[in-house]
Amino acid sequence: MVKLNFLLFRNMKKLVMVSMLGLGFFGMQAQGNNWVDLFNGKDLSGWKQLNGHAKFTVVNGEIVGETVANTPNSFLTTEKSYGDFVLELDLLVDSDMNSGIQIRSESTPDYMDGRVHGYQCEVDPSPRAWSGGIYDEARRGWLYPLDMNPKGRAAFRNEQWNHYRIEAIGNSIRTWVNGIPCADLVDDMTHEGFIALQVHAVSDPSHVGKQIRWKNIRIQTVDLVQSPWTMVPVVNLIPNNLSPEERAQGWQLLFDGKTTNGWRGAGKVGFPAKGWKVENGELIVEEGNGGQSQNGGDIVTEGEYSTFEVQLDFKITEGANSGIKYFITEKYGSKESAIGLEYQVLDDERHPDAKLGTDGNRTVSSLYDLIPANKNKIVNKPGEWNHARIVVSGTRHEEWLKGNNLETIDFVGAHVEHWLNHRKVLQYERGTQAFYALVARSKYAHWDGFGSWQSGHILLQDHGNEVHFKSIKIRRLDPNQNLKN
Repeated sequence: MVKLNFLLFRNMKKLVMVSMLGLGFFGMQAQGNNWVDLFNGKDLSGWKQLNGHAKFTVVNGEIVGETVANTPNSFLTTEKSYGDFVLELDLLVDSDMNSGIQIRSESTPDYMDGRVHGYQCEVDPSPRAWSGGIYDEARRGWLYPLDMNPKGRAAFRNEQWNHYRIEAIGNSIRTWVNGIPCADLVDDMTHEGFIALQVHAVSDPSHVGKQIRWKNIRIQTVDLVQSPWTMVPVVNLIPNNLSPEERAQGWQLLFDGKTTNGWRGAGKVGFPAKGWKVENGELIVEEGNGGQSQNGGDIVTEGEYSTFEVQLDFKITEGANSGIKYFITEKYGSKESAIGLEYQVLDDERHPDAKLGTDGNRTVSSLYDLIPANKNKIVNKPGEWNHARIVVSGTRHEEWLKGNNLETIDFVGAHVEHWLNHRKVLQYERGTQAFYALVARSKYAHWDGFGSWQSGHILLQDHGNEVHFKSIKIRRLDPNQNLKN
């Protein structure tokens, strides 16, 4: 039955994609005569320079930006503002430079004395390879780093002309580099602003005089039709919201922002009568005495999951401790928190648990007491939102000895990844000798079969500290699909 459901889901996805490809094709045809050139190929009419003093000139029908010393980021901006649009251009950048294309951006006297700020489509020829990612210049920082899209990272060609396409339609901002989808952002902070070409400030004297060139800059603003949806991961910054593309990818909300529907107390029939509340679109575990499950207790999803991808935003208070657990079976009957694999949620600077365990394996986003998260992880401080993502995918075929018989079994959900703020911080394989060796030296050594479950609930932990959750969503994955990045 499970296999049949996944086959049906796959066939439905194919039908949706074929339908949308048809819509996209006719949409592109309809848009064919609506292009307007933003650059006349002769001079900088319609553009103005803001902030830094990099050199902008026109040479051989191209806009040339050149780095200079001792100046901040420089922006050549359109004199007009644009809301919904499709923008295309070609660029060639020196491999030692960093640059970007600003969209829906602003410069006002009351914000950092006129500092250009807003969405930026990245131009990144460095080994990091985040070209096509979305950065929020002088505002929120990275919104869509390209760690989550390996194919997108491979799209940019160093020392060659690259073709960029940016669609900003409603709350959706999507990017392509050389025809390959890179970023898919849903956000509602800014709906209109200028377009700008950036020459980044340089600190290394050897990088003075480096150039980036732009040509074939054109825009559409009428009769816009979005390109077909893709399977590129979506970053949706609108709380408790599913975009049309997320729905097409199979995502479902686990929290609607208003009720506790879909959740119950761990080991209980109903939702806890105290200790948890829904307020301002957030699911909040309330402050207790700092003990595990001593107030409202842990809560779990009503459904169970085998191979899945779950993501949510969490905000801790100072010194807080909590966790996101998965493969919860409730069979152990622990008097404290339910037993399961745990994505740690913690104030690493103030909570003593961060200093316990081994090599930092109790710090935020670690696999609690087993595997430490990458020490270069980016963590937002208490009072600010962080984004957690857990991916459980793949099936490993194994031979297990049961009595005197050798049996072949499918170990479902073998590959696991933890992500923090859209960057992968650890990965591991369940059911391997290496995994069981980690369990044997952990606090879970005496729990029989720990970490070997084939399915289970998702759990949010009550550790006696106030922690906020929102935008909790999940999608089931085909157990035969391998999502290793």
